[in-house]
This record gives sequence, C-alpha cells and structure tokens, in this order.
Amino acid sequence: MTANHDVDWDTEAVTFDDEPDHGLRDPEVRQVWADRLAAWLPARPADVLDLGCGTGSLSLLAAERGHRVTGVDLSPAMVDRARTKLAGRAAVFLVGDAATPPVGEERFDVVLVRHVLWTLPDPERALRGWSALLRPGGRLVLIEGVWGTVSPVGISAERLTGLLARLAEDVRVERLSDDARLWGREVEDERYAVIARF
Repeated sequence: MTANHDVDWDTEAVTFDDEPDHGLRDPEVRQVWADRLAAWLPARPADVLDLGCGTGSLSLLAAERGHRVTGVDLSPAMVDRARTKLAGRAAVFLVGDAATPPVGEERFDVVLVRHVLWTLPDPERALRGWSALLRPGGRLVLIEGVWGTVSPVGISAERLTGLLARLAEDVRVERLSDDARLWGREVEDERYAVIARF
C-alpha cells in the first residue's frame, strides 16, 4: 500500500486478507482474478513488478502462471505476509514507496498496480516513472476506481486514460464494476482496469 490517508498499513495487514478481493480466499473470487490476470499479463513467463503489493495476493496469481515477481510495499508487515504467501516461488518483496520503487536499474515486462495510483499526490509523475521501468513492448496494468457517492475518492478511467494518452502507444479500459465475482459482492462504484502498452 502507500503512505497516503494516514492509514497504518502495518496494523491493517493483520486483517487485510479478510476482504474477498484482497485475500482471494474464496475459490470463485480467486479464479475470476486469476482469469483476468491471465488475460492482462503476457502468455510467456515475464518479469512483473507488483507495486503496492499488499499481502501479495495478485503476486501469487502471477507467480502461479510462471511469472517472476518483484513486489514493493511501504508496509513491512504487508511485505512479511507477501513473503510468507509466496515462499518457495520466483518472487522477491521489497519495502519501499510504490511511487519510486527501490529497484535500481532493473526493468520489467509488466508493472502491475492495484488501488494505489489514486492515493499518490502526483499520479502523472508516477505513471511516467513506472513507464520508465518497462522494457520495450512492456505494459502497465492499472486496477483503479472511484469509490463512494457522498465524498467519492479515486481516479476516474477518463482521467487515467487522459494521463496515459501522452505516454503509451495503446490504452485499453476494461470495466470491472459489473462483475460481482471479482469483489465478492455487488458494487455500484466505478471499478476498472487499464492496460497500457508501450
């Protein structure tokens, strides 16, 4: 997770996986996310950078498909849980800021980010930084949304695609709100994935 909104993510790590779309403990929810990731990630084994990886649920799905995963999260407790969850797999987890991940000169085929961009103070800068971490032909997979009706928070698909238009060669939006199986319940807010190819 990220350093915004004064949330103590180390404390949240204890119950984080209790949410159906966080822990992916329900077999149906897990399978639907696995199917989506299979469509968004390359078919061949690739290097995936999972930013704001939390407890590593999406990292695990990627690793199960043969991808090599590097996860980054600001919370040491989240990273500990991710390391435990992916023990014995081709995965490395680092404590660090998703906006400026501590990966040095390493480059990736995919940068995967779920529910992080909207929390960052400068989303456009983060997107530029993340795109610079991609190898030629790489892709950003961004899962975002706008939550709430009274005081909505998040980033709309329209705004995100506008930010990416100047950076990416091809940008595709996939609506996720209407598939209750992804969330373990019906949702009414805007949830989507953007796949941007470079």
